[in-house]
Parts: sequence; structure tokens; C-alpha cells
Amino acid sequence: MDVVQLKTLIHVAELGSLSKASDRLHIAQPALSRQIRQLEKELGVYLFERHGRGMIITEAGTEVLHHATRIMDELEAIRSSVSAGHGSFRGAVAIGTTPTIAEIMTVRLVKRIRDEHPDLSIRFSSAFSGYLLDWIQRGELELAISYDLEPLHTLRIVPVMMENLVLVGPPSSALTLDQPVHFATLAQEQLVLPSPRHGLRKIMDRCAADVGFKIAASVEADSFGAMIDLVRNGFGLTALPLASIYGHLQNGTLCAAPLVEPTPMRKLVMVSPADRKVSPATRYVGETFVELASELVEQGIWAGHML
Repeated sequence: MDVVQLKTLIHVAELGSLSKASDRLHIAQPALSRQIRQLEKELGVYLFERHGRGMIITEAGTEVLHHATRIMDELEAIRSSVSAGHGSFRGAVAIGTTPTIAEIMTVRLVKRIRDEHPDLSIRFSSAFSGYLLDWIQRGELELAISYDLEPLHTLRIVPVMMENLVLVGPPSSALTLDQPVHFATLAQEQLVLPSPRHGLRKIMDRCAADVGFKIAASVEADSFGAMIDLVRNGFGLTALPLASIYGHLQNGTLCAAPLVEPTPMRKLVMVSPADRKVSPATRYVGETFVELASELVEQGIWAGHML
């Protein structure tokens, strides 16, 4: 039994398919099949039921899967314990964020890292959560900052904060941060929101259902920049994290107000691979992100609370 076999077990169990695991791990399918067979032979049990559409993990396989996940966590704990006190970081870290988080954090994070570790390079990618998770699992990213996710054995998911969404409008809407707006009043407003597949829209739809109406967005846009431009030009109101539009509030191109009864919220999480090494430099970038998020919450720039 070895770590490579356990890593294969984790991915095949999640995907339910050797071919999909082969594509994700960039390892030939026969090699993965051989690793699973060797593990089954050593343990003396079948870990998967094979059928025409893929592989289903057995009860025994599920038990082994829990142990495999804990082993990966322990390996990462060993790496963390011996890397404390590292001097100046070098090399590069690939990090992915959703578009609104990129708007909030890109410049702040790069500035903090450049000040503390000038030889450490950062490569940013911005995309919806589904793409970020795929890139993490394929090894194209080392760290992702996203919103609430379903737990997966291949991922290490750390809660960071609960983020409040605020109502955002053009200056003519006269919204102010000291005058909350009841969510039910949005039933009479023109709204600019992402399409229903987007996580932010799902949150808004749930809040609307809670107070008895269904959102009919006058314009749908899955681009952060497009939403901002549409709101600024009077096509409707939207809901966004306060920090992502804080600069617009300061220069007067947008205004905002808290939403209440209910307050739309979403959980921000930090995601790294659970089945492979996370470098000390990557851990440092994640810790720096959390520090900056905490500072922005304390300053009232990012509405929400740390977890």
C-alpha cells in the first residue's frame, strides 16, 4: 500500500470513473486500474463495484476512503510543522478567485506579498467556482478562493468568512449605508443580476422566495464589469459584496445600502488539494489572504464577519 494508490482511490471514488480520473490526474487508465487492483489484493476486499457506466465505491471502500483522507491530512500537517519559520519565499504560486473576490483582493494581496517576499511571483486566474475547482483538481492551481462548496475528499476546504451582499445602485437611487433596505421592496425594483446558474443569483432567489416573490431581473449579466456598467447607467439595482464596489462609493459613481429581512449572505472558503503537497509559499499566500480579509472586515470595507 502506498500514497499513490490512496490518491487514486480518492479520485476514482469522487468521479465514479477510471477514465475521468485518468483525465484529471494525467495518468493512463490501465495504470490507475492496476493501482486499484493492487490495493484490493492487499486488503483482500473489493473497493469498487464495476459496471458499464463506471465504478461505485463499496462499503469497505468507503471505510478505506475515510482513512485515506485522514492520511493525506496528516501528511500535510507534517509538511506544515517542518516548514514553520521559513525565510524569504521564492518561485511562483498559482491562485484562482471568483471575479468579485478578484476585484477586492488582487491589488491588496500582491502589494502585501511583494512587500514581504519580493522574490515570490503570483499568477492569478479569475473564474466561476466550477472552473476553479476543476483547475485545482487538475493541478493547474495551488489555491482557490471561492464560495460555499460541497465537501469533497480531494479538496481541503477552510471557511474564511460570511459575506453580506449589499444593494447597489446609481447615485440617483440615493442609497446610503446607514439606511437598510427591506428585501421585500425589491419586488418593485428593476434588477440587474447574474443568470440563475450563478451562485449570487441563487442566493437572491432564495431570499426573494422567503419573503414571497420571484425575482424577474430586467437584465442578466454574468460579468462583474458589465453589471457595474449597467447599474451606473441606470438599468437597475444589483446586489454585490460591499468591498467589491467600495472604490465606486468613495468616488460617487455608485451608492449602496444594507439589505435586511433577510440579509443575503454567502460563505467564503479557501480551497487547496487534499491529495498532494501544498507548498509553504502557497500556505503563506492563503494566510495572507485571511489576514487582509480580516482587516477589511474590521475597517467596515467588507461587510460580513470572519469564521
